[in-house]
Amino acid sequence: MPTKRLLFFFIVISVIFVILGFFGVSWVWIIIGNGVVLLISLLDLLLSPNRKELNVSRQLDGELERGIAYQGKVVITNRSHYSVTVRIIDDLPQSFVRPFPIELQADSKSASSISYETVAPVRGKYLVKKLYIRYKSVYGLWEKQMAQVIEDEVKVIPDLTDTRHFLENAQKFLLHEGKDIRKRRSDVGEFAQIRNYVVGDDPRKINWRQTAKLQELMTNEYEPEHGKHVTLLIDCGRMMGAELKKGNRLERSLEAAITVAAASLQKGDQVAVLAFSSQVKVFVPPAKGMAHLQTILQAIYDVKVDGVESNYADVLRYLETVQKKRSLLLLFSDVRTFLHEESALVYLQRLRQRHLFFMIGVEDEMLKSRVGDDPEEVRTAVVKAMAMKQILVKKREKAKWERQGLHMIEAEEERLTVAAVSTYFDVMNRGLL
Repeated sequence: MPTKRLLFFFIVISVIFVILGFFGVSWVWIIIGNGVVLLISLLDLLLSPNRKELNVSRQLDGELERGIAYQGKVVITNRSHYSVTVRIIDDLPQSFVRPFPIELQADSKSASSISYETVAPVRGKYLVKKLYIRYKSVYGLWEKQMAQVIEDEVKVIPDLTDTRHFLENAQKFLLHEGKDIRKRRSDVGEFAQIRNYVVGDDPRKINWRQTAKLQELMTNEYEPEHGKHVTLLIDCGRMMGAELKKGNRLERSLEAAITVAAASLQKGDQVAVLAFSSQVKVFVPPAKGMAHLQTILQAIYDVKVDGVESNYADVLRYLETVQKKRSLLLLFSDVRTFLHEESALVYLQRLRQRHLFFMIGVEDEMLKSRVGDDPEEVRTAVVKAMAMKQILVKKREKAKWERQGLHMIEAEEERLTVAAVSTYFDVMNRGLL
């Protein structure tokens, strides 16, 4: 296709020839002049690389974490004798950050590459099919375009930043929030090793035989028993689509659940995952070993919020049939919605006889902020009173459920993962299973 440069060139030449026509120049010479200009532009077109002489490839990670910036790369191999300027548009999904078009200089008889940064804000599986390319002729009078089919499958998985931080240093991850994974009852756990006694150790754990042998104070170290069962229940119902500062409730719950799964598998426990809304969407049977974390991730990375109410009773009834062994049940859901599900209470009372149940939800920051408002106006005072009433109703309902042995925890958005992991360690360290 002609470029703006060619059109501008033709307009200028045409204006010059029209002016010369008023001074008596023959129209034959004007036509010949236009023909010469056209031949020059066609010659420029012939001197540009052929489409077969340009080979294009894409380099993009097969797995991208939600909300994390990644580098994509396009490599162009120019086998022609001419250097060209190339503009590229990659066929990324509309939800991705698309910094296109990007431009690079493809030198003759060489391979050139250019990188671009993209962010995927929505989880799921995507197919990136084509690369669209435009390149100009040597003098920029003509531009050729081509679309090269290069199919790549891209999976956008949850943000695993918290999981990586935990696996790198679990103690530091929890101590940042004032937690300690080493705190446990002295009479619970498996023998791990004998080590030097340090200030703060329980004197009851001193190993007197080794102390006498080595002439140095030694103590026994214990750790929580391994091989327990942990079942993570992830609500995908309508209320989990509520937007937060970063993503929605489901996104935060997935990130927290994956981190708890990593902590459990690292400690040798067996982990099962169940995602549900009005019915069961995904169930991953219990297994142990860090390789199982990848199985869990691939099963739940693309679960979406459904526009229906969650059927807790149906899911708990299903759980009774698939989880026979005593397990720690961690339900990630909206606490306020769950409190009004009287039908679920019957099934949870039955489950409580065999399992240990905890529910973890995101704290309603808007409700909390309204309670803290200064009632300077009548409207503000009424809103504050309604917010306080909502909180009191929630506390009363939570107390009713907790009297049945069903524990509920609400945490701030940023602390949901830490609260979930801390709950797991607290249960294991105290030997509640």
